[in-house]
Amino acid sequence: MEIYNKELEIQGNNELRARSKKINIKAQLRKIYAIDSFGAFMIAGASWVALLAARGFSTLEIGWFESIFHVVSMVCEVPSGAVSDVFGRKKSMVLAQIMSMLSAMIMIFTDSFISIAFAMGVSALSYNLASGTREALAYDSMKKAGVEKNYEDFFSKDMIIYEIFSSLATLLAGVDLMLGYRRAYLVDIIIGSVALVFALSLTEVHAEGHESMDVAGRFKEVAIGSIKFLKENRKARLIILFNAAIGAVAVLIAFFMQAKLPEVGLRPVLLGPALFIIGLSGALGSKVVTFFNKLGYRTIGLISFLGVVLAFASVLVGNPYVMIVGACIGSFADSFIEIRSDVVLNDMIPSGQRATLMSVNSFTYSVIMILLSPVFGWIFG
Repeated sequence: MEIYNKELEIQGNNELRARSKKINIKAQLRKIYAIDSFGAFMIAGASWVALLAARGFSTLEIGWFESIFHVVSMVCEVPSGAVSDVFGRKKSMVLAQIMSMLSAMIMIFTDSFISIAFAMGVSALSYNLASGTREALAYDSMKKAGVEKNYEDFFSKDMIIYEIFSSLATLLAGVDLMLGYRRAYLVDIIIGSVALVFALSLTEVHAEGHESMDVAGRFKEVAIGSIKFLKENRKARLIILFNAAIGAVAVLIAFFMQAKLPEVGLRPVLLGPALFIIGLSGALGSKVVTFFNKLGYRTIGLISFLGVVLAFASVLVGNPYVMIVGACIGSFADSFIEIRSDVVLNDMIPSGQRATLMSVNSFTYSVIMILLSPVFGWIFG
């Protein structure tokens, strides 16, 4: 028994030494940037609505697919964050890339409503596994390297990269239609495989606080700790709710404008460039907020709120160019508040529940999206 206990002690010490090993933070962050770059440049994923319409699916069916995505995302968001906290950030990032590629494969080889709905669910799960995990991995890596004060700069740059590459993918909507859905999704699989290679090369950073527990104990600790944190932190609850509401309104305005702009007189050939400019406005907001470090959260929140109000008001004007300007302001405002919200929340959240609680942020966003989607459909209808 004494020998067995000694072996356990040695094993525990080895694990602690492995976890305290110095991390190459520059290489780690570059890999996260690469994963998000390739992930955002999924060309078929950016044009999935147009590709499904070209395959003969009705607007009603496409609406159901969108709803299925958000329902699965809402249900799986928090559990997927707990998986990241318990089993590891790297494992969740790797699994997210695999799920993304699996979703694309299903889109290629099947054509029924049920199979497409299943593919959308798998895609949502891929999103869930990366959501919260990416931020937790970056923050804990930077904390381990002693540079967590630079997290806002990292997240701003990451958002800019995501906005630019996702906007470029949207700009290629016409290319997707020319390729056809099978070839377009094949391109996504190739891009996803590159992102998978980067995910596999990440350095694992384990959540702190439950290293010595078994799996069941870790899940219990994460759940209890997360509930306790939210219950005792009114400020965190309000930030999560406010950030999700601003983001949902801004995204819904941009989403429904894809259908509305041609109806109010915008030439179809200009739709892609318009959506590209709206995306770049979000990237600009991600960068500009880093120049206002001394502004308090309430001031940043007020600026973002006014921006989204202006974006919503532009919809009522009915002029396509005013609407584009409004959507740009809304996209800017969304990124402006999201960066600061993420930084403030990460500073408040304990490491052991970081991915779970950041997933609560995304969960709240999904709930608001589900509630507001029919309202915006009626407004834009």
